[in-house]
Amino acid sequence: MRVLVQRVSGASVEVGDRTVGAVGRGLVVLVGVGREDDEACARKMAAKLANLRIFDDAAGKTNLSLLDVAGEALVVSQFTLYADCRKGRRPSFTDAGDPEIAAALVEVFREELEAHGVTTAAGVFGAHMTVRLVNDGPFTILSLIHI
Repeated sequence: MRVLVQRVSGASVEVGDRTVGAVGRGLVVLVGVGREDDEACARKMAAKLANLRIFDDAAGKTNLSLLDVAGEALVVSQFTLYADCRKGRRPSFTDAGDPEIAAALVEVFREELEAHGVTTAAGVFGAHMTVRLVNDGPFTILSLIHI
C-alpha cells in the first residue's frame, strides 16, 4: 500500500458538481493499493498514519499527531501511485491491485482510521474526482510506508 499524505488546513473532493467529502484541519490521504496488499497492511497503515507526528506543537516542532490535534482525514483512492514510468512514455499500472479488492482495502483503511478516533471523509472509488486542498506548510510525504 502506498500513500501520499498532505497536511492541510482544509480540503474537499467533488464528483461532478457534488461535494462528496470535506475536512478542516488535518490530512488529505491519497491511497494506492498494490497487488500484494491485504487487510493487515491497511490496518497497519492506518495506525501509523493516525499516530504520525507531523503537526506543530506550541514550540513549532513537528511533535503532534492527527489524534493530538483532533485533525480530520480526507481519504481518496489513487491507483496511479503505482504508476511505473521506467519504460516507454506511457505509465504501466500492472502493480496496482485489482479494483474490487482495492476498493475494499481503501474502505478498511478509512474504517481503521475512524476506529483510532480520526474523523474521516472520502472520495468515491473509481470515480473521476476533483480534489481541492490548502496544503499547510507545504507538508507532503510521499509513500509514507510501503509494506
